[in-house]
Amino acid sequence: MDDSEFQDITRDPVDARRLRESLEKLADGASNDTLKEMAKEVLSGRVSLREAVTVPAYGEALIEGGRPFREAWGQLSEAERMQLAAEGEREYQAKRAEMEEERRQAQSGTRDRGNARHSGRGWSAY
Repeated sequence: MDDSEFQDITRDPVDARRLRESLEKLADGASNDTLKEMAKEVLSGRVSLREAVTVPAYGEALIEGGRPFREAWGQLSEAERMQLAAEGEREYQAKRAEMEEERRQAQSGTRDRGNARHSGRGWSAY
């Protein structure tokens, strides 16, 4: 599954990539078995993320999984929250730069292959 599957939810290619990477972490066991199962189902394409959150067991697991984050966030000072927000913005920009570099490399690779000796271009039997 590629990132485009999540762009209808995130509306942003960077956030879509980050969402897919988060699901991959969950599928690898970064959380409980229910979230691991949900992530595998979504990543396999058997169920969309929108459908998955409507499954009661998955929805409840997501809510429970987010509880420690909400509690920790609530205990942070405003300065700590701003520091974390700035760190998140730096990570977002780094991911954007990474994706732009991947796109540039893919585009230059496509152009290079198009000029390959046996590409079939520039030759015709007619």
